[in-house]
Amino acid sequence: MRLLASTIHPDIPTSNIKDTSIKRILRRATRGIIIRNEEILLLYTKRYHDYSLPGGGIDEGEDNIQGLIRELREETGAKNVRNIQAFGCYEEFRPWYKEDIDIMQMQSFCYVCEIDQELDTPALEHHEIQNGMYPVWMNIQQAIAHNEETMASSPKKGLSIERETFLLKRILAELI
Repeated sequence: MRLLASTIHPDIPTSNIKDTSIKRILRRATRGIIIRNEEILLLYTKRYHDYSLPGGGIDEGEDNIQGLIRELREETGAKNVRNIQAFGCYEEFRPWYKEDIDIMQMQSFCYVCEIDQELDTPALEHHEIQNGMYPVWMNIQQAIAHNEETMASSPKKGLSIERETFLLKRILAELI
């Protein structure tokens, strides 16, 4: 899969990325790109006031596609995920919040796919519900503008908004 971008959080010295003595964890995730005309299926998160692609961590024993289908079902209620095509991978290096790990290397594998028109009720995790997360069909240009405004002005913004906004811009440029 093509690498769309590789980013390093400003709190991590670039030299630490290749330093094998630095303790790190690899987190693999999938993200679904589901487009209908100029609308895209996204997740809105009230806590961070942002829009993101649906998806999340790949569980042990799952491959990327199994993780994608499960995450889309859980977060959006998507049914009959099909015509799955690789779009690209976004890699990021972030500080990690646990004492025994210094850096998290996050790989987000993004796939374009189709789903049935009707969505079931999502099966959100407790923290997703607490954060006010819900699926929404959104004009992609409005979602980009919203995220850019949040990045410029909101103290609530999360770590993923830069990744998500980058991906939305690439999707707009290449797929819509």
